[in-house]
Amino acid sequence: MRRFDSCQARSPLMAGFFVYIGLLSEIVGGAVLINREGIRYRQELAAVAAHRRPADLVLTGGRVVDVFTRSVEEAAVAIYRSRIAAVGRGYEANRTVDLGGRFLVPGLIDGHVHLESSLVTPTEFARLVLPRGTTTVIVDPHEIANVLGLEGVKLFTEAGRTGPLDIFVMAPSSVPATALEISGARLTCGDIGLLLADDRVLGVGEMMNYPGVVASDEELMAIIAAAGSRPVDGHAPGLRGDQLCAYVGAGVRSDHEATDLAEAREKLARGMWLMIREGSTAKSLDELVTLAADPAGRRCLWVTDDRHPADLLHEGHIDHIIRRATSRGLDPLVAIELATINPATCFGLDDRGAIAPGRLADLVVVSDLQEFRVEETYRRGRPVSQLSWPDRAAGTGGARGSINVRWAGVTSLHLPAAGRLARVMEVVPGQIVTGMSLAAPKIIHGRVVPDTDRDLLKLAVVERHRSSGRVGLGLVRGFGLRHGAMASSVAHDSHNIIVVGCSEEDMAAAVEQIIELGGGQVVVANGRILAQLALPIAGLMSDLPAEEVSRQVEELERAAKSLGCLLPKPFMALSFLALPVIPRLKLTDGGLVDVESLSYIPLFVDT
Repeated sequence: MRRFDSCQARSPLMAGFFVYIGLLSEIVGGAVLINREGIRYRQELAAVAAHRRPADLVLTGGRVVDVFTRSVEEAAVAIYRSRIAAVGRGYEANRTVDLGGRFLVPGLIDGHVHLESSLVTPTEFARLVLPRGTTTVIVDPHEIANVLGLEGVKLFTEAGRTGPLDIFVMAPSSVPATALEISGARLTCGDIGLLLADDRVLGVGEMMNYPGVVASDEELMAIIAAAGSRPVDGHAPGLRGDQLCAYVGAGVRSDHEATDLAEAREKLARGMWLMIREGSTAKSLDELVTLAADPAGRRCLWVTDDRHPADLLHEGHIDHIIRRATSRGLDPLVAIELATINPATCFGLDDRGAIAPGRLADLVVVSDLQEFRVEETYRRGRPVSQLSWPDRAAGTGGARGSINVRWAGVTSLHLPAAGRLARVMEVVPGQIVTGMSLAAPKIIHGRVVPDTDRDLLKLAVVERHRSSGRVGLGLVRGFGLRHGAMASSVAHDSHNIIVVGCSEEDMAAAVEQIIELGGGQVVVANGRILAQLALPIAGLMSDLPAEEVSRQVEELERAAKSLGCLLPKPFMALSFLALPVIPRLKLTDGGLVDVESLSYIPLFVDT
């Protein structure tokens, strides 16, 4: 794709022009399809429904979940090619399958996920979630976009176009999330316009710089305007009152960051879609599940946001969320609604999300709605076991070789003392927000060093895209490490190298191993590598099977625990400490950031 860099904030109309041209060509091209194949297909679907021709497949003896009326109907489902022709009785078919009284549920939809957080390729992700009943995912690829720009996004649109799982994309709006860090790429409103012309792109991804939107930043407004009537996702933790009104009024239509009922209700009342998140680290289902039972539940949907491979393997995906919701008293029919028709409606996917004539034959078979153990998934009328699977690493060649570091060794981690009291980032277990405290750091020979007795560890972010040599330094509490260091090239959202440790020597060794791997995650102690996972695809994803990735992640977690780490998901927690749009204190390659003011602040308060 060409980039139209002339479409900057000063020219939002130009962004809209490129979107218009893309849509026009799509409509003109699509008209040929409608006149020929489309009309014929509709005729054939109608003929099947009217008993004038046999269906390809009829699923009989089942109990069909109707998400429109929250009811269950004993009926047969007639499928012709990839779509449902009819729901009823007495259909002839080339093949009939008796469900034996089991339930038939629409294919599940994840309305917001960063696929890169699974640490596996799109094909491998599909292999994990399709048997679990997920047939559609809506990804925000701002992780890989912050590393590779448009080419990174293309990896996902192509996977959705050619792979077994329906992958749709929200054009990343925050690349980079702020100007307070160096990322590998920058997407302008012109780039967003180009992406919106792709039929796999549904709208604009989460507007993470919510203070900028509230302040009417011209470039952000241009990006929102480029979406036109299409969805614009939000990302606004804690936003309330007039500022929330400004955010919604600018055109943002959803949010997945609400963590308490009052905030969630206010966002629903202001017209937003509420995404109830249950990921590997950030979880809000327990707090917000009661909303789903209210009339407001029609405006709610389940999302995973970030889900690690071990959780996908051992717990599941959206099916796991349905089980957790029903175990907390939610009506299974409502829980299914939040996984099907609601996300389909939210994103304008009117061809799926329900078992009804004309909709895609994406179907899930379960014996018990409460337990929701998926026994079979049909993808466009075909059992998942019959689908063809592309090579796991297909299309990822251009995403390799993304680690470009100018590294001066351990001296890069030296932190001169510049006062008596320093700001300390406080990890909040189970959340991606952080707190802030003040402490007198341990100082030796005029330099700040880690203090394991008080859990005051050194934190560093090493720029890895442009060989700038920039290193941000700070202090963090909450990991509990007594020895060694942990490092990762997964550090939201710009994905520089982030490292935390008890000694500068081990921290330096960890950074150097990340560079050697071409991206990854490592645990080091006394200069020795205890565990590692290579992530050669954009420094974010592995080309290994999910089972092997999960095994190596578990080794990393065990190694971290052996060094005293208190966090159950230490690398997930580490990855969010560089995200300067999540309150309160964060660290980038440029230094310590106060998220509330979106500005750098000195480490020492009495500098």
